[in-house]
Amino acid sequence: MAKGDHLYDCYKPPAQEFIRGEGAYLYTDKGEKYLDFIAGIAVTCLGHNHPDLVKAIQTQAGELLHLSNMFRVKGQFELADKYCAALPFAEKVFFTNSGAEALECAMKTARRYQHDRGHPERYDIITFQGAFHGRTFATITAGGNPKYVKGFGPKLPGFINLPFGDHDALDAAITPQTAAILVEPVQGEGGLRPLPEACLKGLRALCDEKGIVLIYDEVQCGAGRTGKLFAHQWAEGAEPDIMAIAKGVGGGFPFGACLAREEIAQYMVPGTHGSTYGGNPLAMAAGNAVFDIISQPDFLDHVVKMSNRLKQQFEGLKDRYPDVVEDIRGKGLLIGMKLKKDVLPVRKEALEKGLLAGSAGDNVLRMAPPLIIDESHIHEAVGILEACFKTAQNAPDI
Repeated sequence: MAKGDHLYDCYKPPAQEFIRGEGAYLYTDKGEKYLDFIAGIAVTCLGHNHPDLVKAIQTQAGELLHLSNMFRVKGQFELADKYCAALPFAEKVFFTNSGAEALECAMKTARRYQHDRGHPERYDIITFQGAFHGRTFATITAGGNPKYVKGFGPKLPGFINLPFGDHDALDAAITPQTAAILVEPVQGEGGLRPLPEACLKGLRALCDEKGIVLIYDEVQCGAGRTGKLFAHQWAEGAEPDIMAIAKGVGGGFPFGACLAREEIAQYMVPGTHGSTYGGNPLAMAAGNAVFDIISQPDFLDHVVKMSNRLKQQFEGLKDRYPDVVEDIRGKGLLIGMKLKKDVLPVRKEALEKGLLAGSAGDNVLRMAPPLIIDESHIHEAVGILEACFKTAQNAPDI
């Protein structure tokens, strides 16, 4: 078999093999240089090879890699304290290895809360079309994308998937069986669609009125990506009851977490949930190092400044190429453009010209660059995109 033939065929990566990274750039085994504007799908928030993160991981690797949650892990207590001090709602934390696991924990926590408070009938979780919550059986059902659930048997019961932004549908869907509402403050895979701040506040009020648990999925839009530590913080008074985080919080090292109010999490007692690797010492070393950087006001101010600059430049591309760009999407440095031309050839040409980008639903060219980018990176990216849009002008509309 050829190289790579023994892997599952779930991915179709390009021919480039990246062996080294530095800041906002990746380098191949042939020495080719690429500007990384997808950051491992919003993961490498500090860029590649950040000295503080590297040092934290190297130091911890030389001391202790793994214990399991049978024993106390000092880094867990330290990192949980930091998150709970930074987020008014957060009082309890469960560490996981991924975003999907964080979502599983969040949904289990919500259902257990309703059950142990005397409402076992309240197990339905309301979600919204275009959402992406992970690849487990529960999270693909929660997301509701037919492409992701096809061929895997019947959907799990207890999930109600509604049209994005349809307030009437939401009102009609709430019943005595409703346990929780799960939403991304900014949809990533669904086409970089932010939920308006008024809607987040409205969801908070609705959940308070109906006794429903409000869950935020900030796996992709959190960790400083919008210019706040977490995206929902732009909407004052719209804190969740539970929040799932991952991706950027590890800066490239895989870990996630479920954060919850103590009132909600108190029913998750020994035996209700667990993880062998979750919160391992190496992950906690990475997580503490990343938090200490991304929680700084100056760092978040830089994200806001760069995101405003990038959006301004994208608006310029839209004005210059109205036959290619339909709309600017996203929030902060989770940003992109809905195109009138097929996004995949544009993304492919950008790769050929040295720019790594992604795509999302609704024919959106998705950008999630490292949060440490500067003006020079924006100038370089926009120059490449301009060349790609010149080519795309001659392509047929979708």
